[in-house]
Amino acid sequence: MTLILALETSCDDTCAAVITTGGELRSNVISSQGIHDAYGGVVPEIASRHHLELANAAVDDALRRAAATLDDVGLVAVTQGPGLVGALLVGVATAKAIAAARGLALAPVDHLQGHVAANFLRIGGAAPIMEPPFVCLLASGGHTLLARVERHDGFEVLGRTLDDAAGEAFDKGARLLGLPFPGGPALERLARDGDPQAFAFPIARNLEGLDFSFAGVKTSLLYRVRDLGADVARERAADLAASFQTAIVEALALRCAQALERTGLDRLAIGGGVAANGPLRARLGELGVTLGIPPRELCTDNAAMIASAARYVEPLAFPDYLALDAYASGERALA
Repeated sequence: MTLILALETSCDDTCAAVITTGGELRSNVISSQGIHDAYGGVVPEIASRHHLELANAAVDDALRRAAATLDDVGLVAVTQGPGLVGALLVGVATAKAIAAARGLALAPVDHLQGHVAANFLRIGGAAPIMEPPFVCLLASGGHTLLARVERHDGFEVLGRTLDDAAGEAFDKGARLLGLPFPGGPALERLARDGDPQAFAFPIARNLEGLDFSFAGVKTSLLYRVRDLGADVARERAADLAASFQTAIVEALALRCAQALERTGLDRLAIGGGVAANGPLRARLGELGVTLGIPPRELCTDNAAMIASAARYVEPLAFPDYLALDAYASGERALA
């Protein structure tokens, strides 16, 4: 059976995966660098250097877990962008080298389309998580948008963040509360012991269309911590975290409900690192529509989603991809 080998290096996770051309997941390796915790955020140059060290090992591990070799691979896929350009270039160069050495085709994939395509994977022989048409919420540290997905190879943007992404707001809020990086999971853990109604944080409601804004809730937390004072803020940290999380979750759920109503669709899928948030998953489950939720390891950055998207990308034959470059911003996957 011909397999697809994919690499994903858009940020700080070095990822490799193997799937079948039918979308069945065979392996999904995610090597988290960890070193960025000391800096309170991802340092692009450090991320790039660690990708160089980990990329080949991640590919070898993915093939081993899939019980496959490069002889079984018929297509190589890689994230072309958006992301940290230095980190992306490591993945692109690695994918080029593997494909060129064996005369294989290469599929350049848009990272955002990858998050959508995570829903097209088959896990354990089951049916895909979700098939078009559906509304998709993509929420991560770098991107927050709502998309209408009518086909496998693209999507229509319905609304996007005007400032901070949801994951970025979580990370910045966590930092204000003295929590470690990555902030989203740490804030979610702290919030479990807090009262989500203890503080009223703003939700941007009066925006045009289906756009998001998280700068206001982040600034409101900053002022609340300052007004409480350091000692009281530490004592009330769990309540602050729970209330802050609730405001972000409600903002996302509100826009999802509006998107479903405006499109007339009754199917919602989610993707991106914030989609791993438990309260968000629970809140979206209350919308009364069919909900497609990938496993947590397929919500955060991973190569399996890139392999899935590659099935609907026109591949480049050797040697046409040798001049392929990465891009830091922009979405090729628009309808």
